[in-house]
Amino acid sequence: MEYTEHFGLDREAFSNAPDARFYFDSEQHSQALVRFLRIVDSNKGLAVLVGGIGSGKTTLARRLLDTLSVDLYESSLLVMVHSGITPEWILTRIAMQLGVVNPAADRMTVLKQLYERLLEIEQEGRRAIVLIDEAQMLQTRALMEEFRGLLNLEIPGKKLLNLIFFGLPEVEDCLRLDEPLAQRVALRYYLHSLDEDSTVAYIKHRLQVAGAKNMLFSGPAVQLIYRYSGGVPRLINTLCDNCLFEAFMQKLPGVVPQIVQSIAGDLGLTDLHHVGIQDGVDQHLGKIEALLARMEQKR
Repeated sequence: MEYTEHFGLDREAFSNAPDARFYFDSEQHSQALVRFLRIVDSNKGLAVLVGGIGSGKTTLARRLLDTLSVDLYESSLLVMVHSGITPEWILTRIAMQLGVVNPAADRMTVLKQLYERLLEIEQEGRRAIVLIDEAQMLQTRALMEEFRGLLNLEIPGKKLLNLIFFGLPEVEDCLRLDEPLAQRVALRYYLHSLDEDSTVAYIKHRLQVAGAKNMLFSGPAVQLIYRYSGGVPRLINTLCDNCLFEAFMQKLPGVVPQIVQSIAGDLGLTDLHHVGIQDGVDQHLGKIEALLARMEQKR
């Protein structure tokens, strides 16, 4: 028997794999979507979302992509998987994603093809937008200059292409590699970890989507999950998933504080405490960032 069956769930509630069904519309996520849609609809050109590891950047990027109707937008999501990306690769990939058939081998011809395609999109009454996830991987000045050049594709009074970067705080350093590009950022939005109330709502939401008939975590257990996760969604998921499995192994009807304490210890989180002052909180979240970075490297 799987723990999903034990708890009467239709599916795992706390997988870290992207799944639109589990999207949690927190206040800050809702605000981000509204602000980014305004940037696109008013053709502001460039916007940036900054968040720590596991804060939900990719989830938000996918949600925004799903929100963009094909009747009104030509949109694409590109994920930067490593730092060895070249300007030529970026240009060709964006051209392909926006509908350029058989991009040419040389840069100037691809730019011409892309410009013509962007004009077609404009004439159709739609807007072109490219979302760049893991944008902190764009670590060369040449790449930043390429993006600045793409933002120069315009007609009188109107930009033809909008870009939104989603990245770790290091994306700010990438932008500073080309100061003229950094000055073109029309919106910076910072995605923070969840507060305690939002963490409770997040856990309840995911359980409901998974088919739970009742809350499977006691109040004190949820308080500990918030304490050890720092409100970072990815770490909340990791803790909750392991806690449910442990409760299943112990044949319990739900998760109690002792289980959270044990799992947090197994994950190396028991030395990360909220101490109630900002320096302590910052130190706590810094340790969580380091832990998540190690978890990323092991994937």
